[in-house]
Amino acid sequence: MKKTDGMNRAITRTWRPATRAVRGGTWRSEHGETSEALFLTSGYTYDDAATVAARFAGEADGMTYSRLQNPTVAMLEERIALMEGAEACRAQASGMAAMTAALLCQLSAGDHVVAARAAFGSCRWLVDHLCPRFGIETTVIDSADNAAWEAAIRPNTRVLFFETPANPTLDVVDLEYVCGLAKAHGIATLVDNAFATAALQRPLEFGADIVAYSATKLMDGQGRVLAGAICGNREFIDEVLLPFQRNTGPNLSPFNAWVVHKGLETLSLRAHRQSENALEIGRFVEERGPRVLHPGLESHPGHALAAKQMDAFGPIFAFDVGSREKAFAVLDALELIDISNNIGDSRSLMCHPASTTHAGMSEEARAEMGVAEGLLRINVGLEDVEDLREDLDRALAAAGY
Repeated sequence: MKKTDGMNRAITRTWRPATRAVRGGTWRSEHGETSEALFLTSGYTYDDAATVAARFAGEADGMTYSRLQNPTVAMLEERIALMEGAEACRAQASGMAAMTAALLCQLSAGDHVVAARAAFGSCRWLVDHLCPRFGIETTVIDSADNAAWEAAIRPNTRVLFFETPANPTLDVVDLEYVCGLAKAHGIATLVDNAFATAALQRPLEFGADIVAYSATKLMDGQGRVLAGAICGNREFIDEVLLPFQRNTGPNLSPFNAWVVHKGLETLSLRAHRQSENALEIGRFVEERGPRVLHPGLESHPGHALAAKQMDAFGPIFAFDVGSREKAFAVLDALELIDISNNIGDSRSLMCHPASTTHAGMSEEARAEMGVAEGLLRINVGLEDVEDLREDLDRALAAAGY
């Protein structure tokens, strides 16, 4: 492979997904390093004044300032875009930086957003509190109800915003229907794909316009750094998102970009193995009695739809033990699985959403979303399934199951 082949779409478009995940975006320096280089620099120098003037005018390619471009970050952006099947990608400082930028870069006062009620707590905060501050109207609906999407559309609707599967209730949205509906009305679809990533689900193939990520999760996969990403067509990325990012500065650090870039090499392997483990653990928990919310189980109302849209069902599911007291009893009895509010990690993690990820929401809003006091969310990792089963057997017994 030549030094810049990984950045050449004429070459990389012929590569299959596994090859893109390992070699896509590679841009070797004159030293010919095998592992992509880490460029820790805030700025750049130029051989002459005409060169820098041409770059700032957009008339010549090249780096100008690391808030706009960095070689390490550019490699990550190209690899994610290739894996996603997108024309372009811009990395962000965190998942919430990505969600915020993806919304605000295209909205103005008087616009309207339709959003899924089942969402990460901070995403609901954007819809419920931040957007209205700027005169942006919002409507929250049951995202699994196709009719609800159409009923919520107004003449000023600009964006349909949702996650599938959703955090933490694992609601599944009909990507083909909702994206098709949006296109028929000239509305953009913004999909949070953090629970799946391109390794398990590619919303652009179903007609989505914009896909946003917390790359902190499965893309890194080892709990090391914060990162986010936004994918879309070249016009949206360069003409709508980039001016917003240039002037507000939610850019990703080169070091964090390098860490995520290396994580992508093993993303598909991890995501599929963790999905297998999660399905096995989900069946075990369901047999013990709690209500389990796992799209891979036949008991989930969105099972058939998830099977159509996803290559595997992901490492995350939720289950309800009936009360906060019992949920805390389960968590306190764990000996192997960590109590943590992160997801996508290679280690198994569990949390109580009502008191962590969704604690900032009102009790009424949590009830509307289905975030019950007894709900627990688990990220199933790469440990031996028998060890996880033994840990959960003891923890469930502590709650009377």
